[in-house]
Amino acid sequence: MAAMTSSARPFLNRRLGEFGTTIFAEMSALAQSTGSINLGQGFPDTDGPEQVREAAVRALRDGRGNQYPPGPGVPELRTAVAEHQQRHYGLTFDPDTEVLVTAGATEAIAATLLALLEPGDEVVALEPYYDSYAACIAMAGGRRVPVTLRPQQDGSARFRLDLDELRDAVTDRTRLLLINTPHNPTGTVLTREELAAVAELAVERDLLVVTDEVYEHLVFDDAEHVPLATFPGMRERTVTISSAGKTYSFTGWKVGWVTAAPKLVAAVRSAKQFLTYVASGPFQYAVAEALALPGTYLEELRADLRAKRDLLANGLAEAGFGVFRPAGTYFVTTDIRPLGESDGFAFCRALPERAGVVAIPNAVFYDHRDAGSPFVRFAFCKRADVLEEAVRRLKAPID
Repeated sequence: MAAMTSSARPFLNRRLGEFGTTIFAEMSALAQSTGSINLGQGFPDTDGPEQVREAAVRALRDGRGNQYPPGPGVPELRTAVAEHQQRHYGLTFDPDTEVLVTAGATEAIAATLLALLEPGDEVVALEPYYDSYAACIAMAGGRRVPVTLRPQQDGSARFRLDLDELRDAVTDRTRLLLINTPHNPTGTVLTREELAAVAELAVERDLLVVTDEVYEHLVFDDAEHVPLATFPGMRERTVTISSAGKTYSFTGWKVGWVTAAPKLVAAVRSAKQFLTYVASGPFQYAVAEALALPGTYLEELRADLRAKRDLLANGLAEAGFGVFRPAGTYFVTTDIRPLGESDGFAFCRALPERAGVVAIPNAVFYDHRDAGSPFVRFAFCKRADVLEEAVRRLKAPID
């Protein structure tokens, strides 16, 4: 057999050359090899509602979704998504032409950017951002332009969007704004005033907007999630993305969706059909039932997560971290400088051996790595006893 030839040219194309193995894979492997508590990757350690899980079992047994579901998604789920948007936000969408089911929000983001971008188009995104944003923009041949959310010095423990900086980032080459609220990893929830300014800019400069709203129901205290599509002039230019994984604690099912005007959905569907084509057949029926759960489910979910947020945030503060108490999501961003540390990568790689806990360095979510270097993210979507043990471990080596 002839030997495999090698080439001086790298196998991985240059657009993806900067992206290696994700930090989540690295830190999860560290958690496993050291027996550490994994507060890095954002997935719950308990399943969601039993009746939703049983709905998936029932769909499997009844033969619904065991073969290819319809390309846009099963009608029951598309209808449930449309009803959800109307019930919660007063947004009306046609289930047949304005709703598209995807393999989680990650595929929705990829398909949307692949569909809407031409090589050289600029995408203005809020930094820090989920790492798939950068990779998907690169795959589409676009150019990312970060606008950095910065921690406030006013005691609010909040990262804030500088609206002047956002406006200055838009050029004649800007195709779209990529907005994430509630925001991962900072936990910031953009206010009505901030969103109104974003909408005004988009209309003024005739920009498309892609909004990642997967944490839409995970908001606390006085925070309110307001979809950008509800603002004047935004319904026809906004692609809204969400999913079931975060709200219903079935992240492995990978059921997401897009809602937008018909021409935008048609464009996204054109790209999506050549990615997975379809996915998660039986789970689509189950998620349709999940979206119809009474409002008390969401109230109980928020109360549970708020208590866990406070448990972890208070414990981290007692352990010496600077803590940014989140208004949304299920992540707490911390500042390690009060601990005498400044390199989040080194800190997180050493933490499993030092304390038996895994976290994620926020610098992976920044183009400007130095801006994120002192910040570390912990997930609180875990059982209370797990969080209590993690706090105990974190306090021990620092005391």
